[in-house]
Amino acid sequence: MIVDVHTHHVPKGWPDLGRPGAPRLRVDSEREATILVGEREFRRIQDDCWDPEVRLARMDADGVDRQVVSPTPVFFGYDLPAEEGVRIAKIFNDLALEICAQERLIPFCQVPLQDPELACAELDRCLANGHRGVEIGNHVGDRDLDDPSVVAFLRHCAERGAPVFVHPWDLPAGPRVERWMAQWLVGMPAETHLSILAMILGGVFDQVPESLRICFAHGGGSFAFWLGRFENAWHRRPGVVGVSEHPPSHYLGRFGVDSAVFDERALRLLVDTFGEDHVLLGSDFPYPLGESPAGGLIRRAGFLSGTARAKLLGGNAQAFLGA
Repeated sequence: MIVDVHTHHVPKGWPDLGRPGAPRLRVDSEREATILVGEREFRRIQDDCWDPEVRLARMDADGVDRQVVSPTPVFFGYDLPAEEGVRIAKIFNDLALEICAQERLIPFCQVPLQDPELACAELDRCLANGHRGVEIGNHVGDRDLDDPSVVAFLRHCAERGAPVFVHPWDLPAGPRVERWMAQWLVGMPAETHLSILAMILGGVFDQVPESLRICFAHGGGSFAFWLGRFENAWHRRPGVVGVSEHPPSHYLGRFGVDSAVFDERALRLLVDTFGEDHVLLGSDFPYPLGESPAGGLIRRAGFLSGTARAKLLGGNAQAFLGA
């Protein structure tokens, strides 16, 4: 069973979100469309974002049995009033179920993370309707994942047995990161790295049950490369670096990362750092910076044993999903 835990959907249209600058879709042809944020072109997309038959054909070509299908983060709306955020979440969550009616497509919902009570309620509604888990952004404004409101939501996910996929969003802007796609090449990995730091050094893993199943996109950013630096800082500056009960390496078994690192040396570092039970196939399908064919890096990696390869390609994802 080959399972890709990092893919996204975009519906082919949605009701007017009712605010200036809200994301909307310009349909350019039968197969192509453009996500607009206000009047700015955010991303051009194709029918593999919304058409399940096209998506399944691509999966067959890549040898992928199942996909976890998550929202595209531009629709999170964490900057909105909570009531507006939950209205938007319901729109996209219900449309996701239409796209993911085929059992090979596993829908993950979005929630208004700016309000923990409404976020928990929307998660419960979605789980009852057929969603299997939830994708969240790595921060809410200036609040990271160690914010008490986010911790309350994560506790609820643990209680409900809902897996959590963390994806970077709302990246820093400015001239220095708007060249060379640097928001994606630097900003996304850095934001993911920061979200893991918040979970560890902010003491979140000391506050949530070990039953929480959580996975971070994009290989966890540069976390694996700099683990030694974090460990050194925790021991040398314990009064400054975080409030965790234990050093960072203690928490390595508490979360997973996806395999979207595109280089065998980087994949080896992930497996060496997190262990072969905590790296999951993730392609970022169907976007242009994603891995294609999905799982190619894992299949080619010469250092993996047959058992480890099977875990990375699907076994670890099944454990993450609670299958």
